[in-house]
Amino acid sequence: MGVPLIQKIRVGAYLLKQRLRGNKRFPLVLMLEPLFRCNLACAGCGKIDYPDHILNKRLTVQECIDAVEECGAPMVAIPGGEPLLHKEIGEIVKELVKRKKFISLCTNALILEKKLDLFEPSPYLTFTVHLDGDREHHDKMVCQEGGFDIAVAAIKAAKAKGFRVNINSTLFDGIDVPRMAAFFDFVTNELKLDGINASPGYAYERAPDQQHFLSRQKTKQLFRDIFRRGKGKGWNFNQSSLFLDFLAGNQEYHCTPWSMPARNPFGWQRPCYLIGEGYTKSFKELMETTDWDSYGTGKYEKCANCMVHCGYEGSAVEDTFKHPLKAIAVHLRGPKTEGPMAPEIDLTKARRSERLHERHVYDAMKDVPLTARDKRWFEGKNLPVPGANDDKAPSVAAE
Repeated sequence: MGVPLIQKIRVGAYLLKQRLRGNKRFPLVLMLEPLFRCNLACAGCGKIDYPDHILNKRLTVQECIDAVEECGAPMVAIPGGEPLLHKEIGEIVKELVKRKKFISLCTNALILEKKLDLFEPSPYLTFTVHLDGDREHHDKMVCQEGGFDIAVAAIKAAKAKGFRVNINSTLFDGIDVPRMAAFFDFVTNELKLDGINASPGYAYERAPDQQHFLSRQKTKQLFRDIFRRGKGKGWNFNQSSLFLDFLAGNQEYHCTPWSMPARNPFGWQRPCYLIGEGYTKSFKELMETTDWDSYGTGKYEKCANCMVHCGYEGSAVEDTFKHPLKAIAVHLRGPKTEGPMAPEIDLTKARRSERLHERHVYDAMKDVPLTARDKRWFEGKNLPVPGANDDKAPSVAAE
């Protein structure tokens, strides 16, 4: 599929080494989030809901290097926010390429064309452009007219300069399957992308639009419908065969959040990139002190409908090593789109969700001078303003 041979070989060697050492929990991809600031405000995103003081925080080049070396994962995804807003993003990527890490630089591409001169084409660098569908659909999802055309122009410019370019498409309820299939035809045949990442949207509790997140059952049926239309068309998915089969409802996996640990301006985020329920100062502390067994579908309400790659791609890769013949069979025939689906995980015993975001933000802001905009962020959510009355600090509560 859409993964370079050198990456397959080196990641495969890394996985084999971990298995030979008997390691049950190890990182596969580091989610390195150097900032939260973005130049879009997508309706389905809950990653940028912070006061200005936090949005203005950045990881330094050295902090990024330290995180990569401490974690040791062979692959690094750089999401955000919008990473290209980081003034030192060129230096960060240069240092990681120097260390032969396979980098996926995630971007909405609004300023990609202007920033291309910061980078050099390399087998270790891939731009992963956020593109959710055709012009009308994408612009609606990112809440900005013209976003599609800018992203497509940037993709063409990057390809012309010799860069590897993938897209990441986040799918929500109400997707028009024939239009999405036509979009995948377009990016495959006209843009000639190196790969496609497709994933169901995670139900962020703070996303402005709460009406269009998919249930697990709807996710499985949607991907079956899309894959059925893609048979024989050469769509180049940049995901493992068994993860795609999982999206189509044919595999029963449990979440492995440690496989894609997240480092951001707060520290090492537990338990995963999507859910922030605490932070540690080191990767070692994250791995050793997180109660991993208390998270995942069927264990925690926030995880109920999640089928996102940062929780399940690692599970699929582990299954590939355990059952290589099954993985080869799925790779050759594609995900099954007919017949019974794998049994669903029981959700009835999951512990209740906790609202921790407000408390984390309050603690991060209580010792810093607040601007008028910072104060309005708290007041707009009917939360106590840090410093005004610490006796009324937000408490951790079950939803």
